[in-house]
Amino acid sequence: MTDARTLIERIDALSTHHDPVHEGVRVRWRRFGTDAGRPPLVLLHGGHGSWMHWLRNVEALSAGRTLWLPDMPGFNESDAPARVAPGEDSLPPLLAALGGTLDQLIGAGTAIDLGGFSFGGLTAARFAVGRGAVRRLALVGSGGHGTLRRMTVQMINWRAAPDRAAERAALLHNLGALMLHDKAAIDALAVEIHDISCHGTRFRSKEVSLAGGLQQAIDTLAVPTLLLWGEHDVTADPRPLVAQLAAEGPAREGVVIDGAGHWVQYERAGEVNARLLDFFG
Repeated sequence: MTDARTLIERIDALSTHHDPVHEGVRVRWRRFGTDAGRPPLVLLHGGHGSWMHWLRNVEALSAGRTLWLPDMPGFNESDAPARVAPGEDSLPPLLAALGGTLDQLIGAGTAIDLGGFSFGGLTAARFAVGRGAVRRLALVGSGGHGTLRRMTVQMINWRAAPDRAAERAALLHNLGALMLHDKAAIDALAVEIHDISCHGTRFRSKEVSLAGGLQQAIDTLAVPTLLLWGEHDVTADPRPLVAQLAAEGPAREGVVIDGAGHWVQYERAGEVNARLLDFFG
């Protein structure tokens, strides 16, 4: 745990923290890298996540440009978005706070490159539709695709654990059930990121991800789009899904990373970094 915390702190120290407020909702943004005359790159984390879903990607992706990583509203170090009435779409208040605070930092209408992981993929697509000024979009293991999951191992409710040891055991189990395919990838750093991020989650993302809407959003956008999944992602059947989404619109590139699970940018960081760097140019 100590080594994992040290690594997280080392990466965090490369950033500057920003806490703009939009309509009473404070959003924590981390800025990495320097402006090299290229559009800033904004990456959104997944459900039960935080900026640390991209921890193994930060250094590569910020080497030649500015990288902005938020804790989205309702996650980790950011305030929760406004509540909606039962049955209403819960994403618009989150999107409003996210967009309003980003525009304070980089300027409204500033062109960006955008990416999202899991719940953050659907969020990124809908964010792009509402904000505009997105040059390229990368979706990694995105939610909202509307097809069946392939989960074979049940998740454990870690919040119901009787003590801290049982809670950590449940979180470890859930990493293997949902997030990572190779058991060797479930290391102390992955557990620490998952533990911190889960405890900081106050937004119910699963219902949003399962409700669909991804295809409609990317059809509306019509910008160059990278669709990237891990081969063993249990939240989808990646090969047919990637083939279908890539074929149904212009300027779409589909990639399946062999041997990887859902949290592919952690499990196969080197390969995903290379793909993202190539795609974003």
